[in-house]
Amino acid sequence: MIDLQEIRKTYVSDRGTEVPVLGGVTLHVARGELVAIMGASGCGKSTLMNLIGTLDRPSSGTYLLAGEDTGRMSDEELSHLRNRRIGFVFQSFNLLPLLSALENVELPLVYGERTQASARRARARQVLSDLGLEDSTRHRPGELSGGQQQRVAIARALVTNPDLILADEPTGNLDSRASLEVMAALQTLWQRGKTLLVVTHEPDIARFAPRVVVLRDGVVVSDQANPGPPSAAEALAAPKGQAA
Repeated sequence: MIDLQEIRKTYVSDRGTEVPVLGGVTLHVARGELVAIMGASGCGKSTLMNLIGTLDRPSSGTYLLAGEDTGRMSDEELSHLRNRRIGFVFQSFNLLPLLSALENVELPLVYGERTQASARRARARQVLSDLGLEDSTRHRPGELSGGQQQRVAIARALVTNPDLILADEPTGNLDSRASLEVMAALQTLWQRGKTLLVVTHEPDIARFAPRVVVLRDGVVVSDQANPGPPSAAEALAAPKGQAA
């Protein structure tokens, strides 16, 4: 699914000096994997996620997404690729406050392929129901808990049925229980065959992924399998004080 070869990214500061952020990242992620990308603040995690999501271009290197060479694509072609293949989940939810949960989830379908309003609404309602939010469709974001808002954001990422879900610090603004709710939802998507990359600085979140990649100073310093990761759903259901 994801094939990065010697990806480098350098920015130019206001003073005109080059600031290297990624120093030659090679990473392969197979279809259906759940991978956590860890590292301290400033190590290049979010830059890498933006490049994988085709929101930015590398300074050098090769990036194939599902066999397609993104470096040879125009901005318009990359936009189409994102709409077809990638769903994004952000730390700050990015929900529109005046729209209901259902309307927020429906938005990508409004701006994507032409479908009837009734079909869009039915699809959005189904995805919310799959994430346990069937009773929250009419609520605006401000009427929902943090964990519920993030699950609405996950539903919005899923509504176009993308191949790849990119989650950038999806639990960063949440308490421990809400974090488990979000990770349980992401694990369920993985079990259903979705490919997921989760950027996090929290070891307690990364442990739920079967593979953990660690970045330091813009390079991969560790890429380890985590056989048999714990179930976030089981941790959520465990009596208070017990850990999975």
